[in-house]
Amino acid sequence: MKIELTAFQNSAMIKKLFFLVSFLFLTVVLTSFIKGEKQKAIKTIIIDAGHGKKNNGGYDGARGSYSYEDEICYAIAKELVLQINAKFPEIKIIETRPTHTITDLHERADIANQNKGDLFISIHVNAVAPQQHKEYTGDKTVVSYTGKGKKRKKVTRKIPQYRYYTTPNPAKGTETYIWGVDKSDEKEIAMRENASMLSEDNYRENYGDIEVNSPEFVAMSSLRTKQFFKRSAMLAAMVEEQFIKAGRTSRGQKQRGKGIWVLQATAMPSILVETGYITNRAEEDYLNSKQGQNEIASCVTNAVDEYINWLTKNQSPAVGQTTNTHPNKEALRFLKAVEQNEAFRKGLSR
Repeated sequence: MKIELTAFQNSAMIKKLFFLVSFLFLTVVLTSFIKGEKQKAIKTIIIDAGHGKKNNGGYDGARGSYSYEDEICYAIAKELVLQINAKFPEIKIIETRPTHTITDLHERADIANQNKGDLFISIHVNAVAPQQHKEYTGDKTVVSYTGKGKKRKKVTRKIPQYRYYTTPNPAKGTETYIWGVDKSDEKEIAMRENASMLSEDNYRENYGDIEVNSPEFVAMSSLRTKQFFKRSAMLAAMVEEQFIKAGRTSRGQKQRGKGIWVLQATAMPSILVETGYITNRAEEDYLNSKQGQNEIASCVTNAVDEYINWLTKNQSPAVGQTTNTHPNKEALRFLKAVEQNEAFRKGLSR
């Protein structure tokens, strides 16, 4: 049986086909556009594995009961590179320490800036001194004499005796830092992170006469990083939120007011992730395990994904993407607290 289409039916089919092709074309174009926007938001990420082996074979970072911060940072950074490459093949990854050997701090910042990084992520491991204890063990009888001749008298005294000892510090958890010019605490951490810089043979040649904690350098860094502060804070909060989702203990996102060179000298949003405490045996085991390293890298990678979505939405609100890019609540709370502290500090200085 032969079926002939009327001119009207033929015209209707052509219209339907036209609309279908047009819809598919627009979908492809829109998808490509959104993907292109993501690529524009982040083109280059700098991965910085903290510390590293010195030329004399020694280690630069903190030491646990059986491992070193330098090796843990290297392993986590390598895993992070693999995961980011797998999830974002269009993003270029630059490593500041691609081998076990240490990279000078000035060179890390130079590598980041010369490659025009859009993000700087520094991987570190935390450490804390053992807890000091003082235990009373009893009294010691001490005999002495006063006076002379017939007036000489025996004096007996009891002197408390104590035993001093240390135990491992139970501190644990993650912290993610950004550069904060209004902070004045945590000098000890800052000095530890900058120790390798101060010990470089050509320190003056690389850094000049600048003192990283001086008011002049703080002011210079403030101008350089002010435009990146919000983005750094947002990413830091996202990283810590991912750690919480993974069941880790989060000590929160924080500011470092004392000079940390890699945060101050990099002209891009920058964070420093303290992935756990090497001085806590349970966390040391976790940090050295393949599972722990994969999980840490996964948390940071997921945070980068969330950050890119947030950044893309803020850069291109009219794109119309459906990805969940609502502002991170923890980040917003952190930013609000910083703004309040800054306003209070300025009020006191008037």
